[in-house]
Amino acid sequence: MTQRIVDMRSRPAFMHDFYGARRGTPEFETAKWLNRRVGSKDDEHFVRSHTLEGFLQDIRNAGITTAVVIGRDTPAIQNTNDDIAKLVAGHGELVGVGSVDPDRLGADGAIQEAERAVRSLGLKAINLEPGFGTPARHFDNRLLFPVYEALQGWGIPVFLMSGPTTPDLSFNNPAAIGRVARAFPNLSIVVHHGTWPNILDIIGVAFRYANVSVVPDMYIFLPGGSFYVEAANGFMREQLLFGSSFPFRDMAQSVQDYQRLGFKDAVLESIMFGNANRLLKLGL
Repeated sequence: MTQRIVDMRSRPAFMHDFYGARRGTPEFETAKWLNRRVGSKDDEHFVRSHTLEGFLQDIRNAGITTAVVIGRDTPAIQNTNDDIAKLVAGHGELVGVGSVDPDRLGADGAIQEAERAVRSLGLKAINLEPGFGTPARHFDNRLLFPVYEALQGWGIPVFLMSGPTTPDLSFNNPAAIGRVARAFPNLSIVVHHGTWPNILDIIGVAFRYANVSVVPDMYIFLPGGSFYVEAANGFMREQLLFGSSFPFRDMAQSVQDYQRLGFKDAVLESIMFGNANRLLKLGL
């Protein structure tokens, strides 16, 4: 079993109703539904993370060294950067990632808040979700370019939220990520949800641009997921990273399931730990 593991996508359920914070709500039932869709054996496992101690215990039980807690700044979900910093403070198992919404803050305001998040609060990256904004925007929308440029200059990764739940699949287009990678060749770009179901397209982008890393997380267990494995066993060894997508998939089950997907042993160590340790400069 891999000795050290960095989970690149994790959020305790208590952070928001969307994550299943309150039993008896439509969001709680949706969280259960999504867990079933991606193969969780226990569709209510996330209730243990209704408390911080329960969340931390789940991390320990899964054998995870570090869980990356990702903030969100969208019209639907806002976890402030201060809240993320407070949540992870004093817990060696946790590191935080901030988020900004350039539509809400403006380009200059987004840069200022991103700088505060990384320099003052110690957050490790900045999460952007243009496809979930108002209005929804593509990854290569020019409004985002000043933020990309600032992060590139600071040596801070950008996390891009992708996946099939954008308003329409055009906002999940890997080609737009490729255009960002080309415009900002020294920016570390981390693509969550692996732009599923556009798997071969994002693999093609990663082939062309070494500054693009992919976190398929729970979608690696859906149809086509074997292509991520095949790519990682070849040229993408340093560009694929593990994520459980908790609370939407059980942590311990995801760790165990990743180890059965067919990754080569040396590749598995990179995916589960080494790539994230290097990318986020964790120093573990």
